[in-house]
Amino acid sequence: MPPLWLAGPARYGPFVAYDEALAARLRDEIEGTDDVVEQRMFGGLAFLVRGHMAIAASNDGGILVRVDPEGSARLVASTTATPMVMQGREMAGWLRVPSGDLRTRRQLMRWLRIGVDYASSLPPKPPARRRR
Repeated sequence: MPPLWLAGPARYGPFVAYDEALAARLRDEIEGTDDVVEQRMFGGLAFLVRGHMAIAASNDGGILVRVDPEGSARLVASTTATPMVMQGREMAGWLRVPSGDLRTRRQLMRWLRIGVDYASSLPPKPPARRRR
């Protein structure tokens, strides 16, 4: 059995938790959006808008997108997106989109707009308190 650090998609290598090329594409497209912060989260690279995660290059490949919980069932039914599951529980308003559905700029931009629009609609989060 290979060491645990080799688990996951081989193209990411043992020390990269997410698809760096996909993260770079997200970074290029989100550039110029107000109040965006890049942060490592959930083993991936997230882009936060006004303190709320909008989209992330996922450690499972593809992306994790924040969506309006009321519209997520429609998106799951009409696309290849699936609900995010954390510790055996579906997380309302969070969808996973496989990398195969992000090959073109148009495909990526659709999900980026959904995530940024929803995160932008939420009230700004106050800055996190620093731990001592």
